[in-house]
Amino acid sequence: MELTTAVVRQALSLRDFDARSAHYYMLPTDRNRQRPPELPGQPRVGGVLLLLYSYQHKMHLVLTRRRDDLTSHAGQISFPGGKRESGETAVQAALRETEEEIGVSTHEIAVLGQLTPIYIPPSDYEVYPFVGWMNGGKRPSFVPEPGEVAEILEVPVAHLLNPQTREVGPIPVRNATYTVPYYNVNGHKVWGATAIMLSEFLARLQQLSLPQ
Repeated sequence: MELTTAVVRQALSLRDFDARSAHYYMLPTDRNRQRPPELPGQPRVGGVLLLLYSYQHKMHLVLTRRRDDLTSHAGQISFPGGKRESGETAVQAALRETEEEIGVSTHEIAVLGQLTPIYIPPSDYEVYPFVGWMNGGKRPSFVPEPGEVAEILEVPVAHLLNPQTREVGPIPVRNATYTVPYYNVNGHKVWGATAIMLSEFLARLQQLSLPQ
């Protein structure tokens, strides 16, 4: 089965899909799935975008490497996205942040569907992941936001579908080192919330028996 937008839509609409198992595949062992009941108020809400497009006759998605001098998630690999602002929906936040971070206009993107929201304990965020497609499938003209984005990674989806892309190893976080699962993308380690959301996307495609 060829990887097309119709296939992606089908994968995103699978009934009885086991998102929990897909998340667990890339879940750090110490990660709490649920928001602790003793926390006051509500978690902050954010939206991220898995942006797909065609490049060199292959479907790609885009990731960003955050600057090393940022106060949160410095140097980590992530999807474009961020906090929902007052008056907007999670998908509007994902599209707006994509335009701000990598310079791709919201008018150039068609939203194909969404993945399962996940909770991120360290930042007390509930994140809603959406999957988008560049209109016409064209490769975007990226304009990274210099204050936040250090590098843009263009990754073939077929590379991520290869089981050998998943590895387990040490990740330094602040003043400690943890052994976690991650995707090896040209030497970059994609782990944590980004890997968990990516795992669900890939598992949905794999359930349709896509070639790798």
